[in-house]
Amino acid sequence: MLHEGVLTINPMQKITSPKISKRLPVFVEKDRMEMLLDQVDFGEGYPGIRDKLILELFYATGMRLSELVNLKETDLDFHHDTIKVLGKRNKERLIPFSHKFEILVKAYLEEKNRSFGNTNDLFLTDKGKPIYSKLIYRIVTGYLREVTTLDKKSPHVLRHTFATHLLNNGAELNAVKELLGHANLSATQIYTHNTIDKLKRIYKQAHPKA
Repeated sequence: MLHEGVLTINPMQKITSPKISKRLPVFVEKDRMEMLLDQVDFGEGYPGIRDKLILELFYATGMRLSELVNLKETDLDFHHDTIKVLGKRNKERLIPFSHKFEILVKAYLEEKNRSFGNTNDLFLTDKGKPIYSKLIYRIVTGYLREVTTLDKKSPHVLRHTFATHLLNNGAELNAVKELLGHANLSATQIYTHNTIDKLKRIYKQAHPKA
């Protein structure tokens, strides 16, 4: 009607649209992750060692599925304990890892080289070919099924878990943003909702008048 000249003032300017609720990221509880990485039997040989390292890597770094698929041995820097990740828009970032994780990676590389020779692709299939996204997805969902009843079970859930656990343990939001490779802070802020939920539970349990 504005276009036709029937109205001169837009009546919709007085209308406030309803707020759209944001779906909070699904994550695995800390005790469930500890059970997965410390108690679940991944089996013997290369496939078992590989599968465990894939889950450890997702949880230790929060990287995306596409980033893990493309990892090379040369992306690992054991001198500085960092791993180089090529993220969205070909943006590189460095993610630190612990000494304990370094031991796991080196044990895995020994088994990989023993089984298939020296190849630069970090993860391989059971037949020694470069790994692909669907296989990693099946590995992650299969093992998550053993420790959690969450409806969503995927590599991205482990990324959510990484970010949520960091924030729940006092990490700064900007630091988590850099580790996740987000372009802006708004993408990272969604994880603070889970942190606030935890604070509310603590408040209700601890405050005399809660």
